Amino acid sequence: MADMTWTIAPEPYDSPAAAALWRAYYTEVSDRWYLLHEGRRTDPAELEREIAAHPGDDLAPPGGQLLLGRYAGAPAGSAGVRLLDADTAELTRVFVLPERRGRGGAPLLVAAAEEAALALGARRIVLDTRGDLVEARALYARLGYTETGPHNTDPYAEHWFRKELMPARAVN
Repeated sequence: MADMTWTIAPEPYDSPAAAALWRAYYTEVSDRWYLLHEGRRTDPAELEREIAAHPGDDLAPPGGQLLLGRYAGAPAGSAGVRLLDADTAELTRVFVLPERRGRGGAPLLVAAAEEAALALGARRIVLDTRGDLVEARALYARLGYTETGPHNTDPYAEHWFRKELMPARAVN
């Protein structure tokens, strides 16, 4: 029987596995927006332009980190953090492949991203999401994120969240 567990580890933003997950993430969120607002899927040329325009180099050390989640050894999800300032990191690219959802990966990815943000020196973590991404909003609320006012001017952002980070305490 195969091991059906999650492992999460840092991954170069430009690795083949990270690139495939970024494409899956962007395709899903873009298609959801266009289907909701324009009744169509993302134009393939636009998808390629946007993926190329946002390669994820801001998720590379020393100011960021991309984490890749593997389920049963296969790439299945991602989460990234990037420093906005000395005390604040932004959570981004939280994604689990549809066929791997419901198996506990998203909370593990977010927790790993919070640890990465702490390692980068952040004391708080912020994020934005859209109104139609109700699953994401529910996840962040469940994980202790508080909805706040805007921290950016992203034209697609409709909800902003933040969480104060607490370093893990040593166990005696």
